[in-house]
This record gives sequence, C-alpha cells and structure tokens, in this order.
Amino acid sequence: MNLKKLKQAEAAFFASYPQGFEDPEIRLIRKKHNMTRLVDQVQDSFAKSKFKHSGAVVDDMVRYIGRSSMISLFEKPKFRDLIRSLNSAEREALAAGFNNLLHGKQRMGFEMVLSILQSRRLAKWSLLTILPVYFHPQNEVFVKPTTAKGVIKYFELSHLAYRPQPSWEFYESYRRQILDMKSRVSPSLSPNNAAFTGFLMMSLRALKP
Repeated sequence: MNLKKLKQAEAAFFASYPQGFEDPEIRLIRKKHNMTRLVDQVQDSFAKSKFKHSGAVVDDMVRYIGRSSMISLFEKPKFRDLIRSLNSAEREALAAGFNNLLHGKQRMGFEMVLSILQSRRLAKWSLLTILPVYFHPQNEVFVKPTTAKGVIKYFELSHLAYRPQPSWEFYESYRRQILDMKSRVSPSLSPNNAAFTGFLMMSLRALKP
C-alpha cells in the first residue's frame, strides 16, 4: 500500500469536506444510501435465530438487495429471477451458505453462496458482498469492480489482481488491505466500511491525472 498516496487522498478530502462524512454535502449522499436504516433491518432479519426459517431468509435476501442503492438496477431483477428459479433444495443450500457467511465458517459460506450464483451465471461481486456489508458494517467490505480495480492500482495494494470471477482468496486479501488503510486515516472517514470505500472512490476521481 502506498501510504503517501493515502495521506494525500485524506488531505484532499478534508480540504473539500472539512467535517469529513459529517459535512453537509456528504450527509446528503449518505442519506441517499440509507445505510443506517438498512444496517438495522438487515441485522434484525438475518440474526442467527432467523435462519430456522430458510424460506424467509432467502426472500429477505431478495428484498434487501432490491432496496440497496449500491446494487445496479440491472442486477436487482436478475437476482430476483435467480431466486425464483431455485428448487427447494437449492434454496436451503443458499440459506445455509448465507448463514455460514454471516455467522459460521465464513469461507465455506462464501463458496456455497458463490456456487449458487455460478449455477445461474450470476456470480457478481456486488451480489456476493452487499448483504455482509450491511450485517457487519465495520468488518466486511463491498467489492464494486470499478472501485476495486482503481484502488488496487492507484494505492498500490500488494499481491492483488482483480478478477471478475469472485474468489475467497481475493476477497480475504482485499478486505485485509482495506481495513489496514482504514486504520491509517482519521476515523471520521469511516463511519462504516461502505463509507470508507466511498471515500476511496471519490479520491480516485479527484486525484487521478
């Protein structure tokens, strides 16, 4: 990671928005994303006890992906149609994988959910990472392809090469390095990890020649 570039990005952001994510202009952007409300709703709907009813869990996955401002309008109906195409065994497998992703053996869960998405040719980073970000907003990271590619290149993240096909190895390394970057700047840049990667995305637009 190029710490000098990160510090330059931090300084440039505060020059434009002195109050960080509490700046009035940034607060308007945050309001659009409804992050606080969605975090509360997702944490309630996907609490460990809720996984006793796998059908409701799978339906709620569709509901919250549909509400997310970070998922494209093209991907939302595709995910809904994917869920509709699943048989009962596949729905159970998806719920079990998602349970592990949030509450259990994370790598196993990641790969179980990925397998279901792959079976319908919808293995998208955004669909795989958005709900964990709402459930664990300080621990997980949202992988937006354009942002991830730009962050890796501009901030010179080590031993990382973005691939469109999701993999646990990439996610684990990318998350570790994003959390390291987050620890090296003002806490006001990271009310949650989605906000921090938003800061990085804005920095790329401002700093790249």
